Amino acid sequence: MIKARKLKRGSKIAVISPSNGLPYKYPDIYNLGLKNLKDNFGFQIAEYPTAKMEGRKLYLNPKLRADDINRAFKDETIDGIICSIGGYESVRILEYLDIENILRNPKLIMGFSDAASFLSYLNYRGLVTFYGPSIMAGFAQMKCLPEKFKNHVEDILIKGMVPYSYSPYEKWTEGYKDWNNKNTLGECTEFYQNEGFQVLQGKEDTEGYLWGGCIEVLEFLKGTSFWPDSSFWDDKILFFETSEEKPLPDKVGYMLRNYGTQGILKKVKGIIFGRPKDYSVLEREELKQIISDILNIEYKTDIPVFFNVDFGHTDPKLIIPLGVKVRLSINEKGITLLESPFSMIY
Repeated sequence: MIKARKLKRGSKIAVISPSNGLPYKYPDIYNLGLKNLKDNFGFQIAEYPTAKMEGRKLYLNPKLRADDINRAFKDETIDGIICSIGGYESVRILEYLDIENILRNPKLIMGFSDAASFLSYLNYRGLVTFYGPSIMAGFAQMKCLPEKFKNHVEDILIKGMVPYSYSPYEKWTEGYKDWNNKNTLGECTEFYQNEGFQVLQGKEDTEGYLWGGCIEVLEFLKGTSFWPDSSFWDDKILFFETSEEKPLPDKVGYMLRNYGTQGILKKVKGIIFGRPKDYSVLEREELKQIISDILNIEYKTDIPVFFNVDFGHTDPKLIIPLGVKVRLSINEKGITLLESPFSMIY
């Protein structure tokens, strides 16, 4: 895997909008996210041309969005790239990405949700990428998130701590207060007590290399040249989460089943599921049963499966580096990063 240099205080971060023009529509929450990056981590900010582009113009110009990514990787003054927000059709930028340039100039690139399209593709092509908070959804909410979130970001992106044991946040939320209301800007809706990571199945600990993202977005890549070939899956631990569109449990089952029909479930070493956003208790139990049935009955695999992990569309989020080796420990319900996601050369 090709790895970037880790960040430090003073690192310059390129901010891009590869998916959706929400910074144009909600400038206050966007600016709050930028402020939090500067105040909490000492980062410098470089807003790229698409960062605050109007939504329709952004939609009509996928190449401009890819150009921002290409330019940020090529710019020697840029240390990392973070997405403003997700969206729904960043798959359209993939054909315009300059892969040779990107791999020749590795940098941290991070986002979640719709960003899974290019994060997973760039990882397939050999780059370690990062599934984690965005400017407007994650960093903008720092004032009401636990201190542990800030510490986690520092541990992963600045200190590069290895080995690193992921642990559940004490509480979590799945919503934000109105981004048009300046009186509650950056605040979250109700917080819930965290039940912790859950082990759905598995008898033995396992190790493998992370790959995944939003399970619905990854569907856009299947059957295309951007989807990994059959040799890619042998040593992988998949991680999946669901979006705010809330696919019902049986729909998630349809998507997971396709990994079985491709033979992928027979090859991978384990699966990690993020906490599903907006699911009721009954819907979560139904999803767990569907996952169990598909793996045990349909494809007869006993690979370790973790559930209710803090990444994706609930907050606070854990940062998951694609292409990096982790261990899943059954008895301890533990997930441990075994290698640095960054180059040791600075």
